[in-house]
Amino acid sequence: MNAKTILTTAAALLIWSSAVVAAPTPSRMNTFNDWGTYAYSGSGGKVCYILSTPKKMLPASVDHGDIFFLVSQKPGEGVSYEPQAVMGYDLKEGSKVTVDIDGKKFMMFTKGNSAWMENAAEEPQLVAAMRAGRSLSIQATSQRGTNTSYTYSLSGVTAALNSIKSCQ
Repeated sequence: MNAKTILTTAAALLIWSSAVVAAPTPSRMNTFNDWGTYAYSGSGGKVCYILSTPKKMLPASVDHGDIFFLVSQKPGEGVSYEPQAVMGYDLKEGSKVTVDIDGKKFMMFTKGNSAWMENAAEEPQLVAAMRAGRSLSIQATSQRGTNTSYTYSLSGVTAALNSIKSCQ
């Protein structure tokens, strides 16, 4: 399966798995190396996001399901560059997800199969680290207690983020 097919499938699954009652279908806008850009019209207005899938998933012996890291723009809701990790399984209740970008660590809280920044005020620092970084890794714990890790390439992330800057 090529990267464009994976990203298209990932975008469709992301929208399908969201809590929106009538989930809109996202349109792929572009691909920048390892990151795709997408948009759809939601109840609060247009939503744009960038999305990538991991290059490496550990442990190799488990079924991880579909795993994504995304950053969304939701101008109608006043949301700018909101990072989110989406797993193919439920995360351990009360656990934290650690995001490491070239040694700089950020903490995310979990709910269901997703994680968001524990301190929303640090979102701009995480996005800036993504722009400047080479690699992003995530450590998480599944509901069953399995410790997992994912490694993403940041190749193309700056161009992808720039392309959704004027989402309206």
